[in-house]
Amino acid sequence: MTSLSSQYDIIVIGSGLAGMTAANVLARSKHRVLLLEKHYKLGGLATWFHRTAGRNAHSVAGSNASSKGGHVFDISLHGFPVGMIKSCRRYWNAKIADRIVVLQRIKFDNPQFSITTTFNRDDFTHLLVTRFQISEDRVKEFFDTARNMSHLDNATMTAKELFERFFPGREDVVRLLMEPITYANGSTLEDPALTYGIVFSNFMSKGVYTFQGGTDLLVRLMREELTANGVDIAVSSDVQKINVAGGCVQSVTVNGQTIQTKAVLSNANLKGTIFSLVGREQFSNDFIEEAESVRLNNSSTQVYIAIKPGETLDEEACGDLLFSSTAPAFRTDMLLSRNITSRTYSFYYPRTRPGTDRYYVVASTNANYDDWNGLSKTEYEQSKRDLIDDTLTALQKYVPNIRDIAEYTEAATPTTFERFTGHWGGSSFGTKFEGLAVSRKLPQQIAGLYHAGSVGIIMSGWLGAVNYGVIVANDVDAWMLDS
Repeated sequence: MTSLSSQYDIIVIGSGLAGMTAANVLARSKHRVLLLEKHYKLGGLATWFHRTAGRNAHSVAGSNASSKGGHVFDISLHGFPVGMIKSCRRYWNAKIADRIVVLQRIKFDNPQFSITTTFNRDDFTHLLVTRFQISEDRVKEFFDTARNMSHLDNATMTAKELFERFFPGREDVVRLLMEPITYANGSTLEDPALTYGIVFSNFMSKGVYTFQGGTDLLVRLMREELTANGVDIAVSSDVQKINVAGGCVQSVTVNGQTIQTKAVLSNANLKGTIFSLVGREQFSNDFIEEAESVRLNNSSTQVYIAIKPGETLDEEACGDLLFSSTAPAFRTDMLLSRNITSRTYSFYYPRTRPGTDRYYVVASTNANYDDWNGLSKTEYEQSKRDLIDDTLTALQKYVPNIRDIAEYTEAATPTTFERFTGHWGGSSFGTKFEGLAVSRKLPQQIAGLYHAGSVGIIMSGWLGAVNYGVIVANDVDAWMLDS
């Protein structure tokens, strides 16, 4: 850990996009901020990893990752709404915002339909009216209903009930509208409709966007901005305790060192923050009961595939994002099953990382933590090899020669995400909707304690994380001025 002061105005625990954005906003407001991250680099799940020659744990057909510079794989740079441009311009800088570009080809392929779309309201309206034979008035009413949803609304109606209201008996329409949002934030048909509606409307604004240059460049630019604004940053810094006395935050213990602070903003897992970092004894019984009832969201698996130098992928055939499934209909339990029927492929072309000539594929699935936790080392490694092999087999439908042109493969599981992020249950999406109320109530329980992260509806991937970081940073700033 770098040399740190003994006291800060505010300590931010965790450097996911919510944590980094909150730290930046608070530093701009002239607070003295310390950003702590347990991993050796910033970003949380908005991160990447690099593999050089000689580290090819899962080479394909005996090949080696021998290309100059090795491979860089993005963990979650797969797509977010256009609102990221405005948020990054306002809360980060133009250098970051100007690199956010639209993805042109979003593809769906399943037993019910195969389509390519720009994934915005105009194109979806056209598809629903012409391809799915839904009346234009009904489509407009659905889009307007979803757009007008707010996290302040009543959360009793489920997504399934919303679809049944507008498109009764139309499982094909449900699949078109629901599958990509499940991939984006873990929403299911059983979750509140507004959990779905707000995220869907964000994407329907102008389509799906990504950051040109890769997550490594994004995080480097963010770190430069944080440093320029005076934030102290310490990686490889494992926080053991948020110390509380008299109902107020007092300090943080990190790597055995105690650092005094007036406020703590945790970007760690919500339940981990309450039960591990603070301790249940510091909260009211009613609050603990509410916090215990918060459900963790599901996790993910990912398979990373590097294409050999000189080989290419057909952009027209693959698209930018491909939602592929062999399941006869959209079902939550099938999306999470170890018997994988649905995969989302993110294709990375040289234009994704200007200046390179490499092609990559990241195949993602929603997954259950319990299916991977508790396996023996031998069982776990075999399961990862099976996951990679099954993914290559499935990908052959779209890239027939994938086994010949794939140079390097690697897999991540829910336990991988747990190890590197500390998220309970390896959750890729934080908590379900009820976590939002608990997250917001923290400062009412302990003065100076705040949380920003993935909590249901406010969290719609990258954009939700950034914006929730801003919301909570403003809360902290107001409290600091009043205290």
